[in-house]
Amino acid sequence: MTTAADQFDDTLSPTDLQQYVYLANNVSELLETAKRELERDREAAKASLTTALSMLQSEIERRSRATGARPGALAAWKIARVRAFIDENLHRTIQAKDLSAVAQRSTSHFSRSFKQAVGEPPHAYVVRRRLEQACHLMITSSASLGEIALGVGFCDQTHLSRLFRQAFGQSPSSWRRDLESRRG
Repeated sequence: MTTAADQFDDTLSPTDLQQYVYLANNVSELLETAKRELERDREAAKASLTTALSMLQSEIERRSRATGARPGALAAWKIARVRAFIDENLHRTIQAKDLSAVAQRSTSHFSRSFKQAVGEPPHAYVVRRRLEQACHLMITSSASLGEIALGVGFCDQTHLSRLFRQAFGQSPSSWRRDLESRRG
């Protein structure tokens, strides 16, 4: 998958480099303004952040077109926005219509474009992120598997266990025990 950072490679022409420096300076100034105004004037901070975001999104889309990205494909910034939405909402039910709204595309177009960009359908990506978060919580907390399952958006511990076993070939409880025994 191409990320926003991949859009800016070492082969920038002098003109592109000047545009990039100009963009970076403007975005930096807007972010500094937002940081200063955050406590004093939230609306001014929000306006600065919105402008910076818009500038970055426009540049990413321009670079995507210049590097041959297919028309209609999801821009890297939209994929990043969808991924952030998923990570922030793992504990809730996430439907394709929610993700397509974040990406501002129809559900069917979004699903096709997401799979093309990420390499797996949206549902599979959400399940994988939930499993990754469950692993992280099993490593870093003493919460029960039932609490972890609910905390990452599975309906119950059985659901977590079934998908965990499919993905990793063992139950979450034995995976956790093995990890704890290796730590000593």
